[in-house]
Amino acid sequence: MPDYSQYNTNAAALTDAHVAAYMAWYHVAIVCYLFGAAAFAAYWFFRNRPTAATGGLLAAAGVVCQATSLGVRWVYSGHVPWNDLYGSLSVVTLFAVSLFLIFGARFGAGMWFAGPIVLTVSFALLLYAQGWNKGLEPLVPSLQNNYWIYYHVPVVLAAYAAFLIAFATSILYLLKKGDEERLAAAGKSVGAAVATARPAWLDWLDLVPASGALEVITYRVIAIGEILLTVGIILGSLWAHDAWGSYWQNDPKELAALTCWIWYAAYLHLHTRPSFRGPRLAWMSIIGFGAVLFCYFGVNIWISGLHSYK
Repeated sequence: MPDYSQYNTNAAALTDAHVAAYMAWYHVAIVCYLFGAAAFAAYWFFRNRPTAATGGLLAAAGVVCQATSLGVRWVYSGHVPWNDLYGSLSVVTLFAVSLFLIFGARFGAGMWFAGPIVLTVSFALLLYAQGWNKGLEPLVPSLQNNYWIYYHVPVVLAAYAAFLIAFATSILYLLKKGDEERLAAAGKSVGAAVATARPAWLDWLDLVPASGALEVITYRVIAIGEILLTVGIILGSLWAHDAWGSYWQNDPKELAALTCWIWYAAYLHLHTRPSFRGPRLAWMSIIGFGAVLFCYFGVNIWISGLHSYK
C-alpha cells in the first residue's frame, strides 16, 4: 500500500508556511500601531508637526501591513479572511485606523489628538485576536458559496470602527470641556484660579479644538457609523431570509445589534436638542461603544446563538 505520510507532512509544512507568511505582516502591523500610538502621545506633549506626521506614517504603514496580511490569508485560504473572530477583529482595526486617517485629513488636529486612543485600542484588539487565529481552516458549510458574507460582515465591521473613533473623540471632548470649565472658573477670581490650576501634563489641551468642534466631529462620525450599521442590519436580514427563511430570528446577536442601533439613533436624535448637548451626549457615545464591545465579544463568545464563535 502506498505511503502517503510524506505528502501529508509536506502539505502540513506548506500550510504552516502560509500561516507564518500572513502572520508576519500581522505582527508588523501590531508594532506599527504600538509605535504610532507612542508618536501621537508624544504629539500631546511636544505639539509639533514631525511627531504627528510620524504617528500618521506609522498608522498608514500598519494599515498597509494589515491589508497585506488579510490579502495573503485570502489567497492561501481561498475564501474571505473575516470568517472568524481573528479575521473580523483584524478587519475592524483595519477600518478603524483607515477611517481615523481619513477623518484626520478631513477634520485636522482634532482627530490627530485622538490618535493614542484609537491606535492603543487597535493594538489591544490585534493582540487579543491572535489567540483566535485558527490558521487556514475551510469555511463552515453555512458560509460556503454564500455571497452575503462579502457585503454584510464588512459593512457592520466598518460601523463598529466608526463607533470606536467616536469613543476616542468623546473622551477628548470630556477632557477639553473640563479644561474649558476650569479656565472659565479661573477667570472669576484669584482664589478660583489657584483652586482650579491645570496639571502640567494637560497643557496639550491648549491645541485641541474647542469642545463644540469635537462634539460636531463626534456627531458626524456617529452618523456615518449609524448609516453603516443600518445598511449592515438590512443586509443581515436579507441573508437570514435566504438562509433560514425569515428576516428576523430573535438571535442574541440580532437583538444586541438592534440595541446598538437604537442607542446611537437616540444619540443622533438628542443631538438635535441643544439643551441635551454636552457631557451627557459624550458619555452616551462612550457607553454606546461599550454596548458595541458587548455585542461583538459578549454575544459572539459567551452566548450561544446563530452568530456564536464558540
